[in-house]
Amino acid sequence: MLPRIAIPVPHSEDMEYAGRALPQYVHAVQMAGGEPVCIPLNLSAAEITTLIENCDGAILPGSKADVDPAKYGSPKHLKTAAADFRRDTVDEMLLRDAYAKHKPVLGICYGLQILNVFRGGTLRQHIESPVNHQAGKSVPIAHTADIKSDSRLGRLLVPVPHTSGDEFSIPVNSSHHQSAEVAGRGLRFVARCPDDGIIEGLEGIAADHFVVAVQWHPERSVENDEHSRALFHALIKAAQLKIPETVVDSTTG
Repeated sequence: MLPRIAIPVPHSEDMEYAGRALPQYVHAVQMAGGEPVCIPLNLSAAEITTLIENCDGAILPGSKADVDPAKYGSPKHLKTAAADFRRDTVDEMLLRDAYAKHKPVLGICYGLQILNVFRGGTLRQHIESPVNHQAGKSVPIAHTADIKSDSRLGRLLVPVPHTSGDEFSIPVNSSHHQSAEVAGRGLRFVARCPDDGIIEGLEGIAADHFVVAVQWHPERSVENDEHSRALFHALIKAAQLKIPETVVDSTTG
């Protein structure tokens, strides 16, 4: 039985964007050996709950929206995009389920941001930097990210050749104008852009719960980048452990 991975539709209103983005996450999960379960944003809470309860893990994908800054007690920046209420509602349902049942979570770009806010963290609403964090999908390598070697993220990426020291660097793509600022409860920052200090990765501190999020877009590069594939393989491996073992009735033949 393949691990079932919940993936919310990336945006509730921009169907063109959602239609372009969603297949990349679906493909990445399938490549890693999982079964993607797309979660529509226009279903009832009961219908969404049923879908979520039958999944073994979750991906929180990117989005064109920004998290409502009222959720972390900040006034709205002029360059902060409109929030997507339906998407946030589904993400928060996924996160409540994941934390209650220790299901693995992989957050990507906007997914990192909504995870951090869900846990009580804050966001930097607009990045002003000489580094182009909004390079987009047409630029496969926008900058590098320094990863803490002793982190879960660092261990699962397994740099080749392995580097010594507290950190190692990998090239990443980039398509965002916001970033995490203050870490939420039970989360820690484990990756930064070396040129401007922008947060590029965070993870849960609980050793028995896989919670990893990156600010870049590994779903865009799974075909040709081992680090991108490693993220999805790690999620599927963690989700595999959540599949209940088949109960064998010893009284039957």
